Amino acid sequence: MVSETVQVSCVTNGGTKSNESFKRKHLGSDEHASASRHDSSDAKGDIGTSDRDMAANINEDTQKKVRLPKELTFQDMYNNQDAFDDDDEDDSDWEPVQKHIEILKWFCTNCTMVNLDDVFLCDICGEHKESGILRHGFYASPFSPEVELIQVESEATGSEKEIWSEASASNCSTAVGFDERMLLHSEVEIKSHPHPERPDRLRAIAASLSAAGIFPGKCCPIPAREITLEELQMVHSSEHIEVVELTRQMFSSYFTPDTYANEHSAHAARLAAGLCADLASSIFSGRVRNGFALVRPPGHHAGVTQAMGFCLHNNAAVAALAAQAAGAKKVLIVDWDVHHGNGTQEIFDQNKSVLYISLHRHEGGKFYPGTGSAFEVGTKGAEGYCVNIPWSRGGVGDNDYIFAFQHVVLPIASKFAPDFTIISAGFDAARGDPLGCCDVTPAGYTQMTHMLSTLSGGKLLVVLEGGYNLRSISSSATAVIKVLLGGSCECELENIVPSKAGLLTVLEVLKIQMKYWPNLSSSFEKLQLQRAMYSVEKKHKQVKRRRVFEPPLWWRWGRKQLLFHILTGHFHLK
Repeated sequence: MVSETVQVSCVTNGGTKSNESFKRKHLGSDEHASASRHDSSDAKGDIGTSDRDMAANINEDTQKKVRLPKELTFQDMYNNQDAFDDDDEDDSDWEPVQKHIEILKWFCTNCTMVNLDDVFLCDICGEHKESGILRHGFYASPFSPEVELIQVESEATGSEKEIWSEASASNCSTAVGFDERMLLHSEVEIKSHPHPERPDRLRAIAASLSAAGIFPGKCCPIPAREITLEELQMVHSSEHIEVVELTRQMFSSYFTPDTYANEHSAHAARLAAGLCADLASSIFSGRVRNGFALVRPPGHHAGVTQAMGFCLHNNAAVAALAAQAAGAKKVLIVDWDVHHGNGTQEIFDQNKSVLYISLHRHEGGKFYPGTGSAFEVGTKGAEGYCVNIPWSRGGVGDNDYIFAFQHVVLPIASKFAPDFTIISAGFDAARGDPLGCCDVTPAGYTQMTHMLSTLSGGKLLVVLEGGYNLRSISSSATAVIKVLLGGSCECELENIVPSKAGLLTVLEVLKIQMKYWPNLSSSFEKLQLQRAMYSVEKKHKQVKRRRVFEPPLWWRWGRKQLLFHILTGHFHLK
């Protein structure tokens, strides 16, 4: 909750001169007093009051109130308020105390949106002002304060804890990379709004996994280490690495207006990259079956020479090269973050051994970072090894994503036949995310993870990228890890109907990628027929809408014959 100090404009002691003016204002000057006495004696001579008696009365009345010091301070005036006559008529030059009061407000723990102090549920996401999501994860009730959540959380997750506690971490097939030192990376400068990429993101996911008994419990941890300089130089330029390292000596710094760093950021970024590299090596070597990198800062915007979009080092790229160093010949990276991973694309733009597929909002280049057009397919002999599926609008949901997986992602990935698969798992396309504004649910992420787990013999690494609604990111990440642990997927894949915009996007991608992946031709032809059916249905709806109002038959020959033909569908205005 944020509150601001009341600013008070007060009167200062102006010395003898201002004190005299104060006396003239409230008690009257000698000239005014004598004039008043003269007028009073003329007008009220029958009373018999002399000038000396009147002056004595004035002095007596003044002394009854208080004997004022020669120089008044603001404190004197405050302590002797009764000394001043409230009935004075001449009060025009008195300046009242000015108060500037800021309306109290608080920022939602879940989505960081601002709310007024008298509101207890966030206007944007509905989370309670005193949410317990950082202690209990998404199992915490969004409508109740934290003190009432313990029993609710235990009831909600008791059965899950019993299931997961039966398995020993020593026999686990899924590893989780996490280190609390990554929480030290935070924005130092206090601004008008909390930064969306904040340590609470990891806290909420960790709390959810703990409440479900998944980690610690079912998943095994791996020790964290800083990535070495030699490993980083395989991904980034020496200049970029040096610039990031310089932040260790700075209390606060910025690479771009939205990409911050503090004295701990370089260490956190190296830990994140080191965890991803070790997870990739462990998975490919068979020590564990799959893994989840619960890391920050994110990485898929970090290119060869620059940090941007909250990202310092490219964790997915580091993991891909670590897998290749362990023996993988072909690596698939699927990036479902709502923003295009321009850094990952740049790093592998000319590399045929790494296939990069990204699903993201694009909107003709108007959505951050502006890259990721369907026509960006790779360069210098690696054409076709970059596949972009750019959504043309927000609000994209499960059906469009799964439809794109069925007709683009899986056909191309199966033909590529990767030895190792990495998911750049940003959860900012999830329902409720304040930046992504899309509609993917945990069930949708479950299905996409399950589909990718069938590739590369199940050797799958999920690397956390974006996601800024704590409830969405923690529930989605938990759903994904349950799939890694062998959880079943109950989603029906038959009769997935995409939106019209989603269908058009998939058709555009297929048309471009067919020349590099001929196996897409049959799918393209089928979807062309589906698009034609959409057009026919739309035309029938328009005609039916026109014929709702049946005009009189005589309109055909009268002055209204043009309107008659328009309403009956025989004539169309262009």
